[in-house]
Amino acid sequence: MVKAKKSALLLLMLALTFTLALSACGKSDDKEDKTETTPASTTEGTNTEETDKNEPAPAENAAANLKEYKLVFTYPGTTQKDEAVIEEEINKYLKDKINATIDLQPIDWTAWEDKVNLLIASRDPVDIFFTAQWSKYAVNVGKGAFLDLKPLLEKYGQDITNSLDPLFLEGSKINGINYAVPTNKELAEQGGIVYRKDIADELGIDMSKVKTIQDLDAVFATVKEKKPEMTPLYLLKGENFNAHYFGNYDALGDTSVPGLILKDKEDTTVKANYDQERYVENLKITRDFFEKGYINSDAATTTTMNTDALKAGNVFAITQSLKPGKAQELENSLGLTGKLAQIELNEKTVSTGVTAGSMLAISTTSKDPERAMMFINLLHSDKYLNNLINFGIEGTHYTRDGEIITPADKSGDYAPGAAWMFGNQFLNYVFNNEAPDKWEQFRKFNEGPKVSPGLGFVFDSDPVKTEVSAIVNIDRQYQTALETGSVDVDKVLPEYKDKLIKAGVEKVIAEKQSQLDKFLAENK
Repeated sequence: MVKAKKSALLLLMLALTFTLALSACGKSDDKEDKTETTPASTTEGTNTEETDKNEPAPAENAAANLKEYKLVFTYPGTTQKDEAVIEEEINKYLKDKINATIDLQPIDWTAWEDKVNLLIASRDPVDIFFTAQWSKYAVNVGKGAFLDLKPLLEKYGQDITNSLDPLFLEGSKINGINYAVPTNKELAEQGGIVYRKDIADELGIDMSKVKTIQDLDAVFATVKEKKPEMTPLYLLKGENFNAHYFGNYDALGDTSVPGLILKDKEDTTVKANYDQERYVENLKITRDFFEKGYINSDAATTTTMNTDALKAGNVFAITQSLKPGKAQELENSLGLTGKLAQIELNEKTVSTGVTAGSMLAISTTSKDPERAMMFINLLHSDKYLNNLINFGIEGTHYTRDGEIITPADKSGDYAPGAAWMFGNQFLNYVFNNEAPDKWEQFRKFNEGPKVSPGLGFVFDSDPVKTEVSAIVNIDRQYQTALETGSVDVDKVLPEYKDKLIKAGVEKVIAEKQSQLDKFLAENK
């Protein structure tokens, strides 16, 4: 069975109780002299670009005599206009640090899953993959796509292990092995919406009254009536009211494998989605919204990401996994400064899926995994490099006053909005429209989340891999259409359920329940 050992689970629970605050500082107490790992130890007005550049990199001495190597880095996102400019700057910097260059290869979100599958199947030469539990991390580990990182972390990842809260590394292991390095970011998650505050104000909509999904009905009705050219709610595959972050579903591993428990409840009975009351209720609400014309008519088939649709200017709201300042982050990446706000619509939680919710893995096709780990280590420790890959070039894409940055004229030419993917968020500068105490807010956000009863457990789907393969194909046919409200729930859900049962979903559920029960018994 794929699971954490008893001591690891105890560590997870202790980490939640006593060390969540440490993660927000991006360091452990015995590393307080490493100023690059925490904004708390960098005072405004004292850090210049030059001092950031001169921060020591632990891999420099080891890499001094290495031949130059080009790293291929693949992650989900929209290609930026100034991507080549940023690559050039990164390459100048990496030359002295680890004698490497970088080839940034973003893949559009809507094509991400299929293209990654193709890259892995064809054994294309990639050095670093973005991965996550919700993005087939465990499945791809099972395919032999990612390296065991233990020896690389020990030799070239000291800044990672010194600054990253133990909860992340323990919670992202598979069979006791780290196949990817988690991003140092928030430990809790919470679902809700990001919406156009300027439009709500213009229309006189009181968004403070929105506490549940149902409360959005009146809001969307007003938007549709008074702004008929605007889509009240933009949904698509994986970004809807039944997304894991919105329904608070714990899939206990890869989200493409059926069988859920609720993160905000104590019940550990594993159920298929069609047997989860919350899932079915959300389907019906979504269908009602679709029929009322609140949702984009192409929700089941669109290849446009919700953030891109919001940027285009004719969308009022999108679903999002929220954290402090998420709306302001999107304002900066989408060029909508002062126009967005967020509303939390469920309880904040923590699960194994969060600790493994954003990671960088080293591909087994890499010709120089050591150099790949050196680069990942720099993303966790080197303030200049981290902010360069996230926000671009100072003076071109932003101006800076201490830790506060302001968009410059060319800010829109490089705004990937991917800081949560790249290394250590606590190295990030803070935009002028964000709270100056953003990282303190993250610390508070990490305190007191509801802990999923499945924390520390990851399902091993190998005993039912035939059934899982068949179910994935059925999901492609039905799941997105149902979850975006595009089809009649009363008619299509029974058909979907029938096909899942015939494909062996009940066998998968039984196997997942058996493994979870054993895990819970061993970790009482």
